[in-house]
Amino acid sequence: MNNRNCKRVLLGMGFDNKDGHMRLTKGENFRLLGGSTETHEMMQEKAIKFNEHLSKRHKTLDDIDEKEFRDIAKDVGLKVPRENKKKE
Repeated sequence: MNNRNCKRVLLGMGFDNKDGHMRLTKGENFRLLGGSTETHEMMQEKAIKFNEHLSKRHKTLDDIDEKEFRDIAKDVGLKVPRENKKKE
């Protein structure tokens, strides 16, 4: 594996674009692609709110575990899939 700097990012993808415009937003901790104007703006708002929660905790995406990720995601209104509980 290449020894590049890797960090986690939120990836948002919108599939409801009908106007042919390619929307792409890159920010700290996130990349957003596609969607209608409304969908893309909603993704931007949620990604920014997610970053605000991280900043308040003085953390990055690389610093949080799955539970903390899910808690923040719920707080900002992201749809969070059910946890896969592993059987031991």
